[in-house]
Amino acid sequence: MRNKRKVIITVAPTGNVPTKEINPNTPISPQEIVEDVLRCEKAGAAVAHIHARDKDAKPTNNQKIYKEILTGIKENSEVITMISTGARGGEGKDRANCIDLKPDMASLATGSSNFKSRVNANSPELIRYMAKKMQKNGVVPELEAFDVAMIDNAKFFQKKGILKPPLRFNLVMNVPGSIKGTPKNLLHMVELLPTNSPFTVCGIGNAHLEMITMAIILGGNVRVGLEDVLMMENKKLASNVALVERVANIIEFLGYEVATPKEAREILKL
Repeated sequence: MRNKRKVIITVAPTGNVPTKEINPNTPISPQEIVEDVLRCEKAGAAVAHIHARDKDAKPTNNQKIYKEILTGIKENSEVITMISTGARGGEGKDRANCIDLKPDMASLATGSSNFKSRVNANSPELIRYMAKKMQKNGVVPELEAFDVAMIDNAKFFQKKGILKPPLRFNLVMNVPGSIKGTPKNLLHMVELLPTNSPFTVCGIGNAHLEMITMAIILGGNVRVGLEDVLMMENKKLASNVALVERVANIIEFLGYEVATPKEAREILKL
């Protein structure tokens, strides 16, 4: 009997947008984020995609806050830590501050796109700066592709030696203002990926369940969490643990197995 493919579950517990007013299950403080990640690890998550908030619950790239979160996870868990360097968490090169804390991974958008009410600005200069800083600190980039051109741009940066293979992608589907989360669009994105590139898929809002299920079928990994979806399909408020448990069940129902953090490190070549 052949070995079953292992599927990595990433949990994005907080993001930049959710609040406790919108969904009281949203972890905001460092302690809440750490505790939620530990519960999600038990449910099947192998990677934690981390955003930090300040004392007013606003997005921040404050090193002290990120350090508290990373330390709490690393001291109590085997989960792969990934910090966000996204446009909502800071301005310009300041977005790269927390790379110095040496998480396992960090997000890196390889182009600009639109959010619902602002520009997700990532200039070539900024991409080069963050990629080089990650390389210097031994931090592996996860390449965030909000649209088709970002995949081609990642290939360009690889050709120039700024990104080193294997390239690891997260295909972000259905952000308002960027590529819509449809099966046809996701298939097109996957077909454009460089050979031997591990990829994860997240679906925002009402595209969530369809996108993550299709990702598994297409040979990819999945991201879930309150950053991406706040309600379950039964109109109940989501929680990070419930979202991880559900996708773990889908993985097993489709005949695959949930990857442990150790297995995820091997798959991602960390």
